[in-house]
Amino acid sequence: MENENSELIIENKVAGSGLITLNLEDYFDKTPRAELDIKPWLFREMILKEKDFREYVKQHNWEQYAGKHVAVYCSTDAIIPTWAYMLIAIQLQPFAKRIVFGTTETLNTLLYEEAINAIDFAQFTDKRMIVKGCSDMPVPVQAYVEVTRRLMPFAKSIMYGEACSNVPLFKKK
Repeated sequence: MENENSELIIENKVAGSGLITLNLEDYFDKTPRAELDIKPWLFREMILKEKDFREYVKQHNWEQYAGKHVAVYCSTDAIIPTWAYMLIAIQLQPFAKRIVFGTTETLNTLLYEEAINAIDFAQFTDKRMIVKGCSDMPVPVQAYVEVTRRLMPFAKSIMYGEACSNVPLFKKK
């Protein structure tokens, strides 16, 4: 495109398209995370012996979890009584910012769920939305599923990817 002075003008069609990018990475909670696998606290890494388990719990350095989100799990197929995880939660409570049963992936899913619940989706009424794809932070697939579900009643359209290269997913009829 040229103007009356014969200068070349570059038009940014993406900027003028009215697309709104929702980047889930912006909702990533940067609080440090820790995993606590209780497998080493089990007899032969398979059997929970209450007396020994309670001693591991008593001797463990719980302060290392101060200010962190902690995922507690067992990486072996042992049958762990529920009270064992409750006992660990009691010890973590004074230190950890958040405690969940599961892996870091479970933890991230729950943290994203909380962040998504805080979004006012009405602000996207009749907007053309792009849910940004690639990210440097670990964004669980569940976060993409949930944000899509929450956008649908409001958005005019939903796409995935980048403004210059996207996958159309939904268009309000």
